[in-house]
Amino acid sequence: MFEKILIANRGEIALRIHRACKEMGIQTVAVHSTADADAMHVRLADESVCIGPPSPAESYLNIPAIISAATIAGADAIHPGVGFLAENADFAEMVAEHGFTFIGPSADHMRMMGDKITAKRTVVDLNIPVVPGSDGDVQDEDEALRIAKEIGYPVLIKASAGGGGRGMKVSRGPDDLGENLRLCRAEAKASFGDDTVYIEKYLAAPRHIEVQVMGDSHGNVVHFGERDCSLQRRHQKVLEEAPSPALNAAVRKQIGETVTTALQTMGYRGAGTIEFLYENGEFYFIEMNTRLQVEHSVSEMISGVDLVREQILVADGAPLAFTQSDIVLAGHAIECRINAEHPETFAPSPGRVTDYHAPGGLGVRIDSALYAGYVVPPYYDSLVSKLIVHGANRNECLLRLRRALDEYVIDGVETTLPLHRRLMLEQDFINGEYDIHWLEAYLGLND
Repeated sequence: MFEKILIANRGEIALRIHRACKEMGIQTVAVHSTADADAMHVRLADESVCIGPPSPAESYLNIPAIISAATIAGADAIHPGVGFLAENADFAEMVAEHGFTFIGPSADHMRMMGDKITAKRTVVDLNIPVVPGSDGDVQDEDEALRIAKEIGYPVLIKASAGGGGRGMKVSRGPDDLGENLRLCRAEAKASFGDDTVYIEKYLAAPRHIEVQVMGDSHGNVVHFGERDCSLQRRHQKVLEEAPSPALNAAVRKQIGETVTTALQTMGYRGAGTIEFLYENGEFYFIEMNTRLQVEHSVSEMISGVDLVREQILVADGAPLAFTQSDIVLAGHAIECRINAEHPETFAPSPGRVTDYHAPGGLGVRIDSALYAGYVVPPYYDSLVSKLIVHGANRNECLLRLRRALDEYVIDGVETTLPLHRRLMLEQDFINGEYDIHWLEAYLGLND
């Protein structure tokens, strides 16, 4: 087993990984920018190494600095966390070339699924259904018009290397298709250094359903049920729950088996998530994330499995300690993403946290690196906390979540806590009757 792991990330996910390591008797090394010198995971880690100034390009995306930190600290392995370098195949290869273990899937699988066009072609061969659309890169307006006419409007233009809602444009007719194609290409080039785009049918009212999986290097793959991530703003997830209110047991079993069979065929190792749009009883693949996700917490709550611990064990070469029949999904869990943003304008709100009180009680979990006096820096993602609640059923979970939200105090910076408190009282959400467009309509936002 590893003796020391370097955590190549920051914020709540870095603290989450640190905690899993300590419970396994593994020492931790925290890397940090100068802006994160007082971060919670830096304070708690066995060792810490400053890797650069606040800019992510000079710190958390600085591969030579991270490799040097691992060398200096004598780490055995590197956990990339979520975001930053977590799906960077070149980084994974460099980690291995320098004698460290990368806690994640193979670089080949990361490349395969990191390019959305290649990923789509791959899953078609694995009998996973996809959204109707182009076979690959759409080169010009004439080609775009032809494809859109074939599949029908509205259509969604997407960056092949995209993620996080960037490099996506909706066209509801031919008049704006050419302009949206040019805008999408430009945004994709600026955000990802790759202007390859493709076109898919824009579904009217789908749910966003994703399946959490874990594979080992011995050919075993299991799933941990699905998560419903349909409450989104600008393609950014706001709240996730498991299981989905939209699926029944038979559908859940079918999609779980489809995914695990496909990943066994691939020989996939590590944590991963297959994401779908679900409409009128049909699943359509949209992407695979070859890493841990922010919302892994809700899957942990209903399965009782520590996914970070399993990542580490699998990376060390151990076989999964359970089979699919051992995974028992119990109760219901909901996660609220708490961002340091204005709850109505969503403008970032960095600054000093003057008062902090986390809710507690049975079935309540907080994944956060906040504390009173901590300064939320302006350089990174605005996610500052995840409130995850578990109950015996969805109704109990909702009532517990309302209580926990009312208890939660974060003062000194604006947060999205008020938005989540409002959502808990909305009848559509209470009834589980919402899709990926519901929240934007509720907020009065346009596509």
